Amino acid sequence: DGMNVLFVIVDDLRPVLGCYGDQLVKSPNIDQLASQSMVFTNAYAQQAVCAPSRVSFLTGRRPDTTRLYDFYSYWRVHAGNYSTMPQYFKENGYVTLSVGKVFHPGVSSNYSDDYPYSWSIPPFHPSAEKHENDKTCKGKDGKLYANLVCPVNVTEMPGGTLPDIQSTEEAIRLLNVMKTNRQKFFLAVGYHKPHIPLRYPQEFLKLYPLENITLAPDPWVPKKLPSVAYNPWMDIRQRDDVAALNVSFPYGALPDDFQRQIRQSYYAAVSYLDVQVGLLLNALDNAGLSNNTIVVFTADHGWSLGEHGEWAKYSNFDVATRVPLMFYVPGMTTSPVSQGGRVFPYLDPFSHIGGSAPQGQSRKVVELVSLFPTLAELAGLQVPPTCPKTSFGVVLCTEGTSMVHYFNVSEGKVEEGKKGCDNTARCFNEEPVAFSQYPRPADTPQWNSDKPKLKDIRIMGYSVRTIDSRYTLWVQFDPNNFSANFEDVHAGELYMMENDPNQDYNIYNNTSHSWFLKKILG
Repeated sequence: DGMNVLFVIVDDLRPVLGCYGDQLVKSPNIDQLASQSMVFTNAYAQQAVCAPSRVSFLTGRRPDTTRLYDFYSYWRVHAGNYSTMPQYFKENGYVTLSVGKVFHPGVSSNYSDDYPYSWSIPPFHPSAEKHENDKTCKGKDGKLYANLVCPVNVTEMPGGTLPDIQSTEEAIRLLNVMKTNRQKFFLAVGYHKPHIPLRYPQEFLKLYPLENITLAPDPWVPKKLPSVAYNPWMDIRQRDDVAALNVSFPYGALPDDFQRQIRQSYYAAVSYLDVQVGLLLNALDNAGLSNNTIVVFTADHGWSLGEHGEWAKYSNFDVATRVPLMFYVPGMTTSPVSQGGRVFPYLDPFSHIGGSAPQGQSRKVVELVSLFPTLAELAGLQVPPTCPKTSFGVVLCTEGTSMVHYFNVSEGKVEEGKKGCDNTARCFNEEPVAFSQYPRPADTPQWNSDKPKLKDIRIMGYSVRTIDSRYTLWVQFDPNNFSANFEDVHAGELYMMENDPNQDYNIYNNTSHSWFLKKILG
């Protein structure tokens, strides 16, 4: 009775996947999952940095409610004692398990990944994780460096392994324990790659000959990009290989050949991730659990690969906020599997040719904050109520909206949009929208622009993504009382997707945008 949940959360993965139309990447296992899933092509994170995004979707509250915009506070102490998605499943009789990077480790999850509130047993962290930033990358001179681009020989690594390999092994072990014990489970598996450093088994480079790798379509800083919107990618500048290039701060461009190497390694890391996901899903099949386990696959945010002359996350652009999102629900997105039938045979990216189309696809704009109510509904649990306008004192509620009504609805039906907009202000013209935000310490790029601490935040960029536009206002923000002043606008951005899909031509200054304002002020 009741479905299990396998929740796969990937660090810094933008939708460079075959099932999202990427022509270069080799991602056969994730594509195979998509072919049995409902795939959302317009899904967005609420803030493009790890801890704030994860705390937001795990609690179902927006960053202005968790009050976490950096890495340095625990929401239960600092904002409100909000129940999390795994906690809710645990309270409803599930064994809840965390493997790898699910919560962001450290203060923001109480140094315990929110155990024991969220998890039935202490979370598992791969032992190899502590070597992520060590000097393990061989340079041309044979010496070891802490590089950004870091293909490695796994047998030479400490312990002869890598974190994501260990996480897959542990997740498979737990699946088999749950199978044996016949326990209903919520298993979250958090993969590290393609988060930097781009450290992955070197054989994956073979999939991406450098001559096939292009630069970003728009590798320049747009003329009308407000300086407050630019993220100066400090974390990358600090890696040994990038530091050696002596690129000028903040707008100096990386050399073209190095840009192509970063892009090549990002793709290689995605294929390495795809293998881990393939092994995990194949184990779900082997344990006979594919017919009663919901599988969710998503990421905490995207990652810029040279677009707008930017790298990493830390911005409000689609490349930083847009994420892959798919739901496999046996009997709903696919017909039930016969006993012993294979849903997820392992596919080798080195030999597998050809992609598979998603089972169902929705272009509706959705948000990660809606994961909690969506998963509750899919699992047959009571959907947490919608939060009141101010909800610091409310333990269980969500600021998201369940996406389940988008499943099994053919595109183009009028009712679809209307349904998504019941009882929620997060819509425009009956169409859902997505909100993201990003804090800055100043109007111009600083050393701490990417990750300002709460006390240093002076400006908040609030961004609205509709199906055909992105509108961002950078407004005065007071970190002492968490207040944004929309009367004091420092800069604005408006991009129309139809003729500017890469968000390069800011038309904020030559447009009337009163309806967007109404939307943001809600």
